Amino acid sequence: MNADLLTTIGNVGFPIAVSVYLLVRFEGKLEALTLSINDLSSSIKSLLIKSDDK
Repeated sequence: MNADLLTTIGNVGFPIAVSVYLLVRFEGKLEALTLSINDLSSSIKSLLIKSDDK
């Protein structure tokens, strides 16, 4: 019984730990990408407004 529990934890625990680690890392990168896209959108809008004024 004890060996089965350890085997199950070993088989399931490692993929769960890797998944959690990757999700935490990707969350920060996605946040940075979202901010960059918003900044780019603002820059494009301001350029379009300036070109319309000419």
